Formats: sequence, C-alpha cells, structure tokens
Amino acid sequence: MSRVLQVNLAVPEHSDAKNVGTTGINKQPVTHAVAVRAPGPKGLPPDKASGLAGDLIFDIKHHGGDDQAVYAYAREDYDWWEKQLDRELPGGIFGENLTTVDVDVCGAEIGEQWRIGDTLVLQTTFGRIPCATFQWKMGEPRWVKRFAAESRPGAYLRVVTPGEVRAGDEVTVVDRPGHGVTIADAFRAWMHEPERLAAYLEIEGLPEGVKGDIRRRLKLP
Repeated sequence: MSRVLQVNLAVPEHSDAKNVGTTGINKQPVTHAVAVRAPGPKGLPPDKASGLAGDLIFDIKHHGGDDQAVYAYAREDYDWWEKQLDRELPGGIFGENLTTVDVDVCGAEIGEQWRIGDTLVLQTTFGRIPCATFQWKMGEPRWVKRFAAESRPGAYLRVVTPGEVRAGDEVTVVDRPGHGVTIADAFRAWMHEPERLAAYLEIEGLPEGVKGDIRRRLKLP
C-alpha cells in the first residue's frame, strides 16, 4: 500500500553553512496527527512558512510558502542513497516532512494530486534544489553536486484541500495531468539542461511561482 511512513517536523539547530544560523532542516518523526494547510506566500515568519502545523522554516527567502508547503521523500530513494554512501539514512535527514513508502515521488507528474488519509489533498510542484545547508547537514564532500547529478530530488507539494496527516495514512493519486513531465525530468532540466525549461512554462498545473522562477532563471519577461 502506498502510504506515509513518517511525518517529520523541524527540531531547530545551528548551522555553520554560510550565514544560515538556525536551520529547520533537522526533521524528526512525530506520532500524532498534524494539521496541514496552505501557508501563504513565501517569506512568512518561520512558524508560519511551512504547511505543517508545528514545523519551522528559517530560510524563508528560499523555502516555504504555498508552492513548497510540504516536502516528500521516498524511503526507496533513501535506500538507494544508503548503498551509495555506505551509511544509514533515517527518514527526515533530508529535511522532508513526509517520508513515503511505495509512492513514486520523483516519477510523479508536475501537477499530480495525491489524497492522503481522509481529506488532505496535495499537488506536486517541483523537485528540491540542493543547497549549502543540505550539504552541511549531510557532511558529505561535494554533496550538492552529487545530489544534483541524480534524479532523486523528492517533491515539493502545495495544499489543494487542507486536512490532517499521520504516519500510516494511505496515499492515492487522484489526478494526473497526462503531460508526462515528471518531478525527476524537471529537476534534470533545471540542474543540467536549462534550455528545456522554456517549454515547461506551458505545462498544465505548473504553479505560477515556479513559472516565475523559470522566467528569472532564463531571464525571460
């Protein structure tokens, strides 16, 4: 069954990455149900920037807001990375809110909608772009480049219908746009083939915020 294995919330810690200071990338599993709602535009205070009640996002310039309300990562991709790095990787170490099982997170189409539990509906928006804080957290040499070289970024999601989430909730794909552009494909284009990004502006379901990021990356009006 496709399901949520863990729900993870931030336990703040100090980061030595550049001028980050406090970071919320350290996510730890919780056992209780967590309310999920659209947080609003990017740039809100740390306690309001995430879609999950009780979560914290401190780098509000680059993270949080409606298009990054929730971050999901597949346990299967963690298992792959464990073999590559020869170390254990507990769920939450990548900073995701939802660690999933039997969910094709990176193979999901952009704009795909998932129902989680009874009422919560989330929509995939884009993959996670690695940053210096992520590299600091992992403690792996050249981690940003290594992560970017693979097509396992996990997926950011926006909230379509608010609700609650808890470990064990079933995940069901309730809508798939059909354009065929996946989270992994868009991540590869962003990181390595930016000339392909212009065509993504026509994708149904691509959030306006993501379209704006693409236009800025390509220096389009």
